[in-house]
Amino acid sequence: MNHRVMGVGIWCCTLLAILSLGACSKKAVPGQATYPTTATTPMGPGTGRYTPGGPIDEATWQKLGLRTEEERQRFLKEMDEFQNEDIHFEFDAYVLMDEAKAILDKKVDFLRRYPAVHITIEGHCDERGTNDYNLALGERRANSAWQYLVNSGIEPSRLNMISYGEERPIALGHDEASWAKNRRAHFVVQF
Repeated sequence: MNHRVMGVGIWCCTLLAILSLGACSKKAVPGQATYPTTATTPMGPGTGRYTPGGPIDEATWQKLGLRTEEERQRFLKEMDEFQNEDIHFEFDAYVLMDEAKAILDKKVDFLRRYPAVHITIEGHCDERGTNDYNLALGERRANSAWQYLVNSGIEPSRLNMISYGEERPIALGHDEASWAKNRRAHFVVQF
């Protein structure tokens, strides 16, 4: 009898653990028809595109049109700057501030210089608000950056976006300074 009760208890705990893991998984906010989503424009491993972090083979350098070591080193430096400069937003807002537009103008220059580069725009939020609200707000932030880049002449097929809401903070504090750092759009280069 005790073994039967214990077996049912273990089975219930296992089922609850599986359901909890499924509920915690991050889902992309469905995009509007006017801009791409990860579902329509897959990138990364298995898609034939290089994701920075590993060595770049000669075929990829050729695809990028970078033949000399000097060109390649300049590209790597500019790519690091591109990826390490986020744009930030006011609380509960997705309107681009002047500082964000200046950063996006630099990203437009980079994307024009390297037409084989694709990017993913990640929308992020601080920890305040519900998970669903923050996913939607992160999507609106990514879309603001996406729209600015498209309006600046970047081909939409080169841009992808995803919202992580509050799930990937870069600052772990629970104060305004940390929240301000987390209200951002981040840019990831792929080619």
